[in-house]
Amino acid sequence: MARVRVVVTDANILINLIHIGQLPLLGALVEFDFVAPDEVVAEILDAAQAGALQEALQAGFLASASIADTDELAIFTALTTSLGKGESACLALAQRRGWMIASDERGVFRREANQRLGAGRLINTSGLLLTAIRAGVLTVEQADQAKAVLEACRFRVKFNSFRDLLDE
Repeated sequence: MARVRVVVTDANILINLIHIGQLPLLGALVEFDFVAPDEVVAEILDAAQAGALQEALQAGFLASASIADTDELAIFTALTTSLGKGESACLALAQRRGWMIASDERGVFRREANQRLGAGRLINTSGLLLTAIRAGVLTVEQADQAKAVLEACRFRVKFNSFRDLLDE
């Protein structure tokens, strides 16, 4: 079996999965362990979303993580000058611990992630759903339904169906 990779997860990914009722997907993707920094957990203010997040933490398919040493704290502090606390915590933990990041952020965040982590260590919502399809955890139809729900929440992607991504 392949080595389990740890993925530090930003609030936008968690909220998207909550919107589509797929937060338990994090526990079904057995090649990954998902963690949310304390700063990300604190960013989720909507009561229903915070409740779903707490259920995920209690169920064990998502763990919490804290900035634990002075190097992580230094990276976090430097990043908060241009990024939010959640994104900064994700990057600091991923950089110091060799983790991947799940985030839909673009711009400055994406540039920082690629510079600090290198290619291939960032996954977005669509990438997680595609991974779930390939793992047999989600069907293309379920993923396309999720895509429609997310688009109603103003989340846009540049493809018509997850089937298009499978054909690439």
